[in-house]
Amino acid sequence: MTIELGHFALILAFAIASVSTLGGYLFWRRGERVALFLQQGAVLQFVLVAAAFAALIQAFVVSDFSLALAANNSHSLKPLVFKISGVWGNHEGSMVLWVLILVAFGAMVAAFGKNLPQSLLSLVLATQSLLTAAFSGFTLFTSNPFERVSPAPLEGADLNPVLQDIGLAIHPPLLYTGYVGFSVCFSFAVAALVSGRIDAAWARWVRPWTTLAWLFLTLGIAMGSYWAYYELGWGGWWFWDPVENASFMPWLAGTALLHSAIVMEKRNALKIWTIFLAIITFSLSLLGTFMVRSGILTSVHTFASDPTRGLVILSILAVLIGGAFALFALRAPALRAGGLFAPVSREGALILNNLFLATALGAVLVGTLYPLLLDALAGMTISVGAPFFNLTFSILMAPLLVVLPFGPLLAWKRADIVAVAQRLIAAGALAIFLAALISALGGVSVSMAPIGLLLGFWVAFGALAELIERSRLGRLPLIESARRLAGLPRSAWATALGHFGLGVTVLGIVATTAWESELVTTLNPGEAARLAGYTIAFERFEEVPGPNYSAERGTFRVTGESDATRILSPERRIYAASGMPTTEAAIETYGFSQLYLQLGEPVDGTHVVRAWFKPYVTLIWIGALLMALAGAVSLTDRRLRIGAPARRAAATEPVR
Repeated sequence: MTIELGHFALILAFAIASVSTLGGYLFWRRGERVALFLQQGAVLQFVLVAAAFAALIQAFVVSDFSLALAANNSHSLKPLVFKISGVWGNHEGSMVLWVLILVAFGAMVAAFGKNLPQSLLSLVLATQSLLTAAFSGFTLFTSNPFERVSPAPLEGADLNPVLQDIGLAIHPPLLYTGYVGFSVCFSFAVAALVSGRIDAAWARWVRPWTTLAWLFLTLGIAMGSYWAYYELGWGGWWFWDPVENASFMPWLAGTALLHSAIVMEKRNALKIWTIFLAIITFSLSLLGTFMVRSGILTSVHTFASDPTRGLVILSILAVLIGGAFALFALRAPALRAGGLFAPVSREGALILNNLFLATALGAVLVGTLYPLLLDALAGMTISVGAPFFNLTFSILMAPLLVVLPFGPLLAWKRADIVAVAQRLIAAGALAIFLAALISALGGVSVSMAPIGLLLGFWVAFGALAELIERSRLGRLPLIESARRLAGLPRSAWATALGHFGLGVTVLGIVATTAWESELVTTLNPGEAARLAGYTIAFERFEEVPGPNYSAERGTFRVTGESDATRILSPERRIYAASGMPTTEAAIETYGFSQLYLQLGEPVDGTHVVRAWFKPYVTLIWIGALLMALAGAVSLTDRRLRIGAPARRAAATEPVR
């Protein structure tokens, strides 16, 4: 009965979303009564979809295999956390999670947007309801998660063993929250184009939602990267997989949107570009949805899906994205240019930032879609791999990293580039010194690593230089400088923290790429091998039972140069229900570096052992966490909290 109630709740949410869409677009000028109706509708949609999602979770937790979704993706012996994560470890359940997050954002807009102009709020909620109706309708009519199976099997088919990991319990919700969070920016853009209200206040309303979505997308990408690193057993943290690119592209567009919204808010400029970015960012999120579920890709990240679903999603994308861009084409020519500024200014630096990010986004988009389009149109199969992306992306990003520290130190409207450069001399000198020192110690002769280290240190120290400059550290008494630091706006701290995190990530990428050591050998218990100054001794091999798998475990004693000993236990698991094997690597962290150990299949009575020493690899994810923390700090700024500023008596001038 719970399943039927959940099904009915989702149907009811679809109906309410459809009515809210029609009512919002037809009567958005009617004022408070319509806005109140749409707010109540948004909250009710959230309650109903949450009830539907809870019904799915309940079926998975109690192993109700009369539900086809649970029968195909669960098993009674699975640990509880993997039973719950199995709800979204498949196409149908993940779509319900997608819709749940979508209506959650709609409810948040309804709750925190009470100070928005009522006409704008009505249009935003109507657009959110349109998206909810589209995706809940898609779920109900092509991907119904509430189908029953009769007779119910005694046991489920189990979830893909690769997905039975804590990383996959966390990664999809974070990633979806980032994807779907940009729907609010999209809705604000559509509402602004329909109503004609496109001004600095609009940018101020959009920025917190952009920041929130960008924060979760950053965490989702970082979690997915780390999951692939430790779970798939390849020892790599990024593969330029098309589905990885599908999440990276909206992150690049969202980063550009964050920066362009600042210019629009502060200088009332870049209106057309900011609206365009708001549309394109969510459009790229929808493109990722299509790529994962259309069946055109084969990846550990994708869901098996029939072509019909792909065609339906493509139709939804064509209507939503095509409609938004058609509206943009009609309204954009009416927008005024806004404030003027000199090329050398903070506005100019932010535009340069957007230029490089947009170009990098275009490169990733072409490299991702070109093989698919060529296959579809000409039947030719080509592969665009990591060498293309690494070369193209690094060439485009290097100039951005060079100019990045200048931006926060430049004045609005007009700035003195020479004066700013003088303030960054110490940061540049320290970056050069450390890059040269580490390169010499690392033994790099002919390599791009020193340049990469230089750029990473330059960005990180440049972020610190901004705080030092604003606090006048060294020029004022220490207590006074500390007081100035404490009094800085949260947005200033967020900018410095975000740029510092980017520098840390660059350092991690460069160090682990340049100085990684690898060992592939065969060992028996009692034998040992050496890698990067560590002795890896194979102590014993044993078979151990798991809750729903059997495992072959190797125990290794790792001794470093300081004679400190660590025990590592990599495994090979065979899952009982599916018979599928997985590799569970053992990872030991030494400072910011890691020793990565994998146990391979037996060969002629011996065991294949693969080991990597990855210097400073954790800096990659530490930097990502710092960037996400910067987003959280920004949201605590009283000027940019989620919601909206209080309405003023005089309305801003609409587009003519």
